[in-house]
Amino acid sequence: MGKPSNPFRAARFATSAPDLRRLPADTDAEIAFAGRSNAGKSSALNAICDQAGLARTSKTPGRTQLLNVFVLDDSRRLIDLPGYGYAKVPEAIREKWRTAIDNYLRERESLRGVVLIMDARHPLKDFDRQMLAYCREIDLACHVLLTKSDKLSRSEGARTLAVVRAECARQGWTATAQLFSAQAKTGLDEARAALLGLLGD
Repeated sequence: MGKPSNPFRAARFATSAPDLRRLPADTDAEIAFAGRSNAGKSSALNAICDQAGLARTSKTPGRTQLLNVFVLDDSRRLIDLPGYGYAKVPEAIREKWRTAIDNYLRERESLRGVVLIMDARHPLKDFDRQMLAYCREIDLACHVLLTKSDKLSRSEGARTLAVVRAECARQGWTATAQLFSAQAKTGLDEARAALLGLLGD
């Protein structure tokens, strides 16, 4: 039998970890999803995996403090990092998130790349730029999903994608980028292909 047309459909929630020590063994390959808490990160993950309720889409702060682990098979995982920028969270909690994310990105041996979620209507915010620069600094592959692209006209979407790609080139950020919409189901095949590439398939 060949591989299923969408191997991400096999994704299953495994655990939520407050820090690196509680994550599964640091072996094999995994990809991290990062982004601002209102950029559509959970919706993107659900759409890619073709599972409506896989990742919680609630913005409840208590749920977004953890690193959520989704297992594809015995050797591949997806890690949903805490959403950044939730306005009602105290600064101490935000600092805890930053520390957890920093430690994870810098120390996790099995990490093969980051999927950075940006709202196509508001791309390249401070956090996005910091993450892109950080990935370049630690030589980590990054693929940008410009989500909610269905909210833009075709010409606006093309212009936004061109701007993001041009800025990545100008800054020396070694990132790929694409338009994506969980709602309209556009960009799914391209996103899955990019993730499989990061995982080594």
